[in-house]
Amino acid sequence: MALREQLESDIKDAMRSHNQSRLETLRFLKSQIQLVEKNQLKELDEAGLLDVVAKQVKERRESLTMFEQGNRSDLAERESIALEILQEYLPEQLSQDELTNLIKKVIEEVGATTSSDKGKIMGRLMPQIKGKADGTQVNTIVTELLDLL
Repeated sequence: MALREQLESDIKDAMRSHNQSRLETLRFLKSQIQLVEKNQLKELDEAGLLDVVAKQVKERRESLTMFEQGNRSDLAERESIALEILQEYLPEQLSQDELTNLIKKVIEEVGATTSSDKGKIMGRLMPQIKGKADGTQVNTIVTELLDLL
C-alpha cells in the first residue's frame, strides 16, 4: 500500500479506536504533507512523502532532546510517542555496522584521504541512504573515519 493510502487508512483506524495521540500525530503529518504540496504546487511522489516524514521525525527528535534537557517529562513523553508513530512510516533504518561499512566503501570509491574530501563523500553517500539513516549520524561516522586516515 502506498504511503498516502496507508496514512489515510491509519487516520481512520485511529479515529475508530479513539487513539487520540496517534490521531493527532497522523493528522499533523497529513497537514504538513498538504502544506508542502501547496507550496510546491504539485502532488508529492513517494520519495517526497518520505522526505516530509523524515523531516518530521528529525523535528520530533530535536524537540524530545530539548524537552528532556528542560526537565519537561510530560512533553518529552508526548514527543516520544509521536516519534514512534512517525517512524512507522520510514523505511527500515540501517544499523550502525551497515552504515559504517557503506561509508567505508564510499570513502574507497571516492579515494578520500583528508577531511576536505568530506563533501565528495557526503554527496555520493546521501542519495544511497536517503530515509534509511539520520544525516547527523552519517556526518559523525564520516568525520571519525576520515580522522583515522
